Amino acid sequence: MTVQDNLEQIKKQITEACLRTDRNPQDIHIVAVTKYVSIERAKEAVEAGVIHIGENRDEGLLAKYEILGNDVQWHFIGTLQSRKVKNIIDKVDYIHSLDRLSLAKEIHIRAHQKVKCFVQVNVSEEDSKHGLHTEEAVSFIRSLEPYTNIEVVGLMTMAPFTEDRELIRNCFRSLKQLQQDVQALNLAYAPCTELSMGMSNDYEIAVEEGATFIRLGTTLVGKEF
Repeated sequence: MTVQDNLEQIKKQITEACLRTDRNPQDIHIVAVTKYVSIERAKEAVEAGVIHIGENRDEGLLAKYEILGNDVQWHFIGTLQSRKVKNIIDKVDYIHSLDRLSLAKEIHIRAHQKVKCFVQVNVSEEDSKHGLHTEEAVSFIRSLEPYTNIEVVGLMTMAPFTEDRELIRNCFRSLKQLQQDVQALNLAYAPCTELSMGMSNDYEIAVEEGATFIRLGTTLVGKEF
């Protein structure tokens, strides 16, 4: 199927999820995760109307940036090594994986303007996943105040890869609760209005539980093109 066909189906399912939960579909931003596909397939996504592109490695982002440039919003969604910050900092619009002070410091030093960051939270506490434990998140966000080039726009998590939909839902629901806790602090540098959660296998649940950015690879652009 074409990316256009996939996108239309995804938007239909987003609309249905929003109707079930009294949300506005326009509040949901689709990030096309293009790490497994060619630049041509990424271009097809842009031509279909996708304006958010996500990459998890600096090499992949830089290669696609060279072709697509500022026509899209760029999201770095993978684990970001501090030494790689300098390679991508002037090209990305969002970083989805802020989870340690050493990375915050490097972003702050290298950035020429405020960088929109999601604090990554390992809500499921799986050893295979990066991110802060839920109980660490608020104190970590408080500690970011000196890094004035960072704006904490929201939180990010990945749910367990499982058929247990209730487990997935509880994971997303916990992140939503944490977001509300952060918002209650009224920190100017951490408005925390966004939630980056939901991937190809669980994005409908994520939308129902408050996601504003969903990260879609296989279901939108496929693999190995």
